Amino acid sequence: MACCHADFAAVEGGDRGFTVGMPTFTFGAGVLAEAGDNAAALGLRRVALFTDRTLATSEHVAKVKASLASAGIDHVVYDEVVIEPTDRSFHDATRFARESDVDGYVSVGGGSVMDTCKAANLYASQPAEFMTYVNAPIGAGQRVPGPVKPHIACPTTAGTGSETTGIAIFTLTSMNAKTGIISRRLIPTIALVDPDVTRTLPANVVASTGFDCMSHALESITARLYPRRLNPAQGIGRPVSQGANPFSDALATQALTSVGQFLVRAVNDAADTEARTEMMYAAMLAGVAFNAAGCHLPHGLSYAVSGLVKDWQVKGYPEGKTLVPHGMAVVLNNPSVWRHTAFAHPERHLRCARALGGSTNGATHADAGEVLAGRVVDLMRAAGMPNGLTALGFDEAHLDALATGAEPQYRVIKNAPIDVGRDEIRSLFRAALRYW
Repeated sequence: MACCHADFAAVEGGDRGFTVGMPTFTFGAGVLAEAGDNAAALGLRRVALFTDRTLATSEHVAKVKASLASAGIDHVVYDEVVIEPTDRSFHDATRFARESDVDGYVSVGGGSVMDTCKAANLYASQPAEFMTYVNAPIGAGQRVPGPVKPHIACPTTAGTGSETTGIAIFTLTSMNAKTGIISRRLIPTIALVDPDVTRTLPANVVASTGFDCMSHALESITARLYPRRLNPAQGIGRPVSQGANPFSDALATQALTSVGQFLVRAVNDAADTEARTEMMYAAMLAGVAFNAAGCHLPHGLSYAVSGLVKDWQVKGYPEGKTLVPHGMAVVLNNPSVWRHTAFAHPERHLRCARALGGSTNGATHADAGEVLAGRVVDLMRAAGMPNGLTALGFDEAHLDALATGAEPQYRVIKNAPIDVGRDEIRSLFRAALRYW
């Protein structure tokens, strides 16, 4: 392609093009109040409003309800979304969707809410045995055969980017690991991205979701380059996560610049409107980027961590529930990955470090992994993240179980810039046990 640099030169047997999908989005303070007008424009008359119990009585849900009522849109509320959803909670949400007789969906919440809404919409619209659409080789990985109903996504956290993606992530209880469903048909129809929602977010939530945003961008830039995906396809056959491309590079780089400048500020001061607004925008950009490019090892490793953790709670998340917030599980694997993958594309790793505000003066290609890993560790320490997997209770004795949970995550692991097997996965987990 004449517009793109040498990274994207054609490779024999590789893909010749890339496809970008995204919703129609509106970004700005107060835009949640536009939910009703958007629903009416889509021709909706009755919608299912998905949220969780904590948010159900929030001002954000109240604003969306009032907007729907003002536009004459009837709604029914599903507030049983599970934070860090499972296959069981997806089943429960699907049952509600099938019984509710709605012609569209509105989600108000973080990634768990939006992903649950996507799954319920999918299985109510295109019924199938549950594992039919789940990523292979864990599930059958079959293509969604037809359209789903309109979905207006209203994120209330700044990080997951789920409002822009065709991905729904959940924990498969039978294997104690996360996996997902991915299809362009799951991309929300409309995203209303309102930075006002971030005023009420606890610091730990801002930190975790912010690091998820950071890793989306880092993984988008360092993913396998799309011409080197040696299963060429075209049209609807092209996968959602297709490797790094010039469009995802541009958005991800801008997102990283914002993360480097504003993440720690946003964590430390809820009244810092500029920082929290910039992080909301960065999350949206990174969401579009990774939806096109795909994530890789940090996310693939994180799914096993989330599934296997025992007795871990974080202030700001459901009290008394053992869980590792998704962004925390992801960032705890970041530095070990960058030290391992940098040799494949050192300049891309250095570019990421510069965008995050790290110093690359005098750095050679041999330094790229350490420079990027060091900058990520600095941000982790400044934002109060745990010091590696040992802080969550993991040690050498857990490496085999962690590798078993991560190894089948083909959708992301095979998108890495280098090939890895079980031995490399174990080594990556070992290197992530402690950082300082």
